[in-house]
Amino acid sequence: MNTTKSMTLFQLSLIIFLFFFTLHPIPTLGSPTNDADFIRTSCGTTLYPQVCYTSLFRYASAIQNNPAQLAKVAIGVSLAKARRMAAYVSDISRQADYGADPRSAAALHDCFSNFDEAVDQIHDSLTQMRQLSSPAGSGGGSFLFQMSNVQTWMSAALTDEETCTDGFEDVAEGPLKTDVTKRAENVKKVTSNALALVNSFAQKGAGAPTPR
Repeated sequence: MNTTKSMTLFQLSLIIFLFFFTLHPIPTLGSPTNDADFIRTSCGTTLYPQVCYTSLFRYASAIQNNPAQLAKVAIGVSLAKARRMAAYVSDISRQADYGADPRSAAALHDCFSNFDEAVDQIHDSLTQMRQLSSPAGSGGGSFLFQMSNVQTWMSAALTDEETCTDGFEDVAEGPLKTDVTKRAENVKKVTSNALALVNSFAQKGAGAPTPR
């Protein structure tokens, strides 16, 4: 009787254990946990690590442990945010009343031009990353040239975004200035992080796989 009861308790315990294990498997290489850790560690090299991690975490399964894929996704996120910013500035430029402060009109016009150029440069960077040669091919020369292009374009895009906020320095304080500069600052952080991840991948060179 006791033996039967003991066996029943053992079987019940085993079932509970297997059920728990099914719900909470031990993380393995390539699992969401490790992929997220890779992103968090990589973002630690950027100026805005929390912004970096937050903006890229959702793409962990696509990035996995691939630094090239990480850089490519980061550029894609930067492109999406820059496009939304350009559309936003274009929209408020048509709606705003500039009669009281022509400096606002000039700043908004310049900001739109800056972000429009940034979009083109980030798009070119993403296109180049998608066409990236193997680091080991042609002695690495083609890879280095391509990465130099990406670094140059991303750096230029960041400069354009910074120029937008600089243009509001002489604009009177108010809701318009606060909103535009705050949004622009957020985009700048994402672009800065993308550039940092691009630089990190470029430095790894032949030791890093190219984007999928």
